[in-house]
Amino acid sequence: MLKYLWITFIVIVLDQISKHLAEYYLAYHVPLPVMPMFNLTLSYNTGAAFSFLSEAGGWQRWFFIGLALVVSGFILAWLRKLQPQEKWIAVALGLVLGGALGNVIDRLLIGKVIDFIQIYYQQWSWPIFNIADSAITIGVAILLFDAFFAGRKKAGDDDGQGQQS
Repeated sequence: MLKYLWITFIVIVLDQISKHLAEYYLAYHVPLPVMPMFNLTLSYNTGAAFSFLSEAGGWQRWFFIGLALVVSGFILAWLRKLQPQEKWIAVALGLVLGGALGNVIDRLLIGKVIDFIQIYYQQWSWPIFNIADSAITIGVAILLFDAFFAGRKKAGDDDGQGQQS
């Protein structure tokens, strides 16, 4: 199922191109309205999700790089063990891997993650994020759906002989 690594590559390319465009065209923390409830706003994150540990003093950069690389190794091993019928899991893992590596590239090259997508409603604003974060979120959602819903269907599948296994 390593053939699904093309998804990882696409996520990394789209993520890096979009981040470079955001840095080139957007001013730091100056929202560019795109449509109601959606701005492009350049921001940087030295922490993890929701800026967790962003003020930790610098060690978190290497911690998050190491964590992402360990998780990436786990994902690659998981991909190798998938069966041909587990296509959606392969897609999900490709998305998560691409997102993790997209953010690792930022951490390695500039020491922080470039974010630029801002969703808001009136005074409430979701933390600014990027394509890599979106890919991770979609991939995890697919994995959770598979674990909670598709897994039940698999457990009740018959063996092709009309008998329950």
